[in-house]
Amino acid sequence: MGAFVVDPGRLNARLDLETPTEISDGQGGVSEGWKLVASVWGRVEPLRARPGEEAGAATAPVSHRVTIRYRDDVRHAMRFAHRGRSLLILAVRDPDETRRYLVCDCRETRP
Repeated sequence: MGAFVVDPGRLNARLDLETPTEISDGQGGVSEGWKLVASVWGRVEPLRARPGEEAGAATAPVSHRVTIRYRDDVRHAMRFAHRGRSLLILAVRDPDETRRYLVCDCRETRP
């Protein structure tokens, strides 16, 4: 397999990597929230919008490919926040197993 080539100058989007967390509601309970892990540079490529239906309403979730420099703490179910959008990470892979870059398959969700 050939080397995965990325022009580092194309990693021009500032992304906030976030992980799901439980936040105290101040009354003894918790609510779901997101905690910032790191701000990273990456490349966001929209791939497709697939029309569908959810709860009787028409939807068109947009999928993206996000490329970042390698980090060993990126997992599925985390998300990237970018320009007021949330990109939920569905899968993470090291395309050529050299620990230089990660490619994340993401789905845009509501923030």
